[in-house]
Amino acid sequence: MTQPIAALAPADADEPDEEAIDESAILLSDPDITEAELEAVADVLRSPRLAGGPVVEAFEAAFAEYLGRKYAVATASGGMGLLLALRAYGVGPGDEVIASPHSYRETAHAISLSGARPVFADIDYWAGTIAPEKVKLRITDKTRVIVGANANGHPAAWAGLRALATAHGLVLIEDSTEAIGSRYQGALVGSFGDVSIFDFSQPGALTCGEGGMVVTDDIDIASALRRHRSRRLNERSSVVVTATAPYQAGISDLSAALGLAQIKRIDEILERRRLVEHLYYKHVQSFEGIKDPYIAPEVTEINWFLYLVHLGTRFSRSSRDSIVEDLRVEHVEAVAYSAPLHLQRHYFDLGYRRGDYLVTEKVADRAVALPFHTHLTEGEIEFIVGTMKDASVNVGAGAAIY
Repeated sequence: MTQPIAALAPADADEPDEEAIDESAILLSDPDITEAELEAVADVLRSPRLAGGPVVEAFEAAFAEYLGRKYAVATASGGMGLLLALRAYGVGPGDEVIASPHSYRETAHAISLSGARPVFADIDYWAGTIAPEKVKLRITDKTRVIVGANANGHPAAWAGLRALATAHGLVLIEDSTEAIGSRYQGALVGSFGDVSIFDFSQPGALTCGEGGMVVTDDIDIASALRRHRSRRLNERSSVVVTATAPYQAGISDLSAALGLAQIKRIDEILERRRLVEHLYYKHVQSFEGIKDPYIAPEVTEINWFLYLVHLGTRFSRSSRDSIVEDLRVEHVEAVAYSAPLHLQRHYFDLGYRRGDYLVTEKVADRAVALPFHTHLTEGEIEFIVGTMKDASVNVGAGAAIY
């Protein structure tokens, strides 16, 4: 079973669908669950501890080891992970945090929840990630943090972002909620930020249902993250720990058991997803008027979050929506990939308007996310691409790519 996209989706598309799931549909996501995950959860159910405990700690240790980071702190979600990170750095009212308007929105919302002002910088058209040269223009004396996101698995320009953060004395946070396993200049994503954020909700490659992880090499930040996250029973009398009111934002041993089983086989999961990606690429070659997947020269490896089709410029937003609807009529669960943050009501109330970030808007109006998971067959992929091509015939097929 799955839920609609929990990423760059239209308003409310990341909320659980109240309608019954169409069992005959080709689903947007379907977790890669094996006997290893089932047995891990069963072991926890047979144990006397379901709440966060030793399995969470084992998951944290395994995740930190995978990334080569010193500390990992499990959280209730990626968004909560960013909120705790901002709290750990003392970010709050009066501060500004620069982020992309084209990002995992649940994570970006944490900036507002911290009391800071989100300041958006536009993206690179090809990579879909925040552009360092545009970030530079948004830095003021109130700026405290730059949040760079590895959008849909494509690493951001980390060399440029790090240079900016160092030059201006800013914290650099890496949002890797969509990019586990991708590599930039040979290094895994999650290794570039002062802290890096991951999310384990669907449709990610590693999913616990819900949950997140924050990684860092700074012991003081790791300790602050834990204080803000939750409090253990044996810490109730600690003067240091009880000086902070926790958010109760941890995960259970049940969720951690899923995560621990999957991080142990993450390379296998990613390889199976790459096979699906290759099948998609094979069949979209005959689809005229779309932008091929882009990989920047400094990117070593990409593990896509979802399989995106970027429609040509003669496709309008309404024609994109028509294509999505035609796919749904044929029982293919597809979604419009991006709803720019600056056009959502909360940010609209902060003064942002359509036209403020033209590249983000251009990409958002023409990106369609197709089903992407390890259970797809080549026949299903051929049907998905064929259906999309047929649906596009009367709404701009053959348009120029750019």
